[in-house]
Amino acid sequence: MQAVCNWATRCIPWVGLVGILGSSQQAVAGDYDGTPQLAQFVGEMTRDYGFAGEQVIGVFQEVQRKQAILDAISKPAERVKPWKEYRPLFITDARIARGVDFWRQHEAALKRAEQEYGVPAQIIVSIIGVETFFGRNTGNYRVMDALSTLAFDYAPRADFFRKELREFLLLSREEQVDPLSIKGSYAGAMGLPQFMPSSFRAYAVDFDGDGHINIWSDPDDAIGSVANYFKQHGWVMGQPVVSRATVRGEHVDEGLSPGIDPVKNVGQLRALGWSSHDALRDDMPVTAFRFDGEFGPEYWMGLGNFYTITRYNRSAMYAMAVYQLSQALVQARGVK
Repeated sequence: MQAVCNWATRCIPWVGLVGILGSSQQAVAGDYDGTPQLAQFVGEMTRDYGFAGEQVIGVFQEVQRKQAILDAISKPAERVKPWKEYRPLFITDARIARGVDFWRQHEAALKRAEQEYGVPAQIIVSIIGVETFFGRNTGNYRVMDALSTLAFDYAPRADFFRKELREFLLLSREEQVDPLSIKGSYAGAMGLPQFMPSSFRAYAVDFDGDGHINIWSDPDDAIGSVANYFKQHGWVMGQPVVSRATVRGEHVDEGLSPGIDPVKNVGQLRALGWSSHDALRDDMPVTAFRFDGEFGPEYWMGLGNFYTITRYNRSAMYAMAVYQLSQALVQARGVK
């Protein structure tokens, strides 16, 4: 029989789907005992990914269905906060001060990440600050519980979370960690940078060279992983992120982007009454948006690097919060 190593150090024999659906399945004691979804998933993991059935069954003996997770993800969307209320959630004295400390503590790793990936240190620090307040808020749900609950009991996005559950078991095996020991958000996002399992497997890196990728308690790996994510999603060193715009005329609103993707360029916006505060080429793609700011409407042109930030979270306000926190960190660090 083929031997497949588990998440610790020992190996156990591979068992086929027939064995799993027979006597082995009866040993399951978790909340998904006897469900067809679990039987199908176990079959997939053994057949397509080389897991021993006992491995997967053993993990699911401990898995719990969490109603709180279903409540959180099914909760009707709250009123979208305007920028004047959203910005103060992230651009705070406490977050800036903690960010400066984080930058100083991990300056060597940040400098190396900047050199190797071409992503500014302040952007990396800002992402970790916005996502988890530099590790303070990384989530209290077991990732296995979160992903299983959403994969098996949340029909609207079951396919997505089933894929993430699969990716999570794969990364657990690859990194030799107990999947039941890892905690994250109610949606299964993990560690200082809140990577989903698929992002972990695609972009996380062993930045400190110790043979393991640890974005939970190793800031160096978290720093390198964020930098690699940004590089792979198109960050260009030295290019601008956003530009404040002045608008005039009757066709201004025609320039606003319907979503995050850049569907117009600077020249097209100029023709609609937009003018940039910076020198921008007419052929530069932009995401054009308006915020309800503290002192009235704000018009902005989001450039290529702005779009890269939105690949982390598809929200113009999120991307702007990351950028403005990064600028505040630079200023605070320079003052001190």
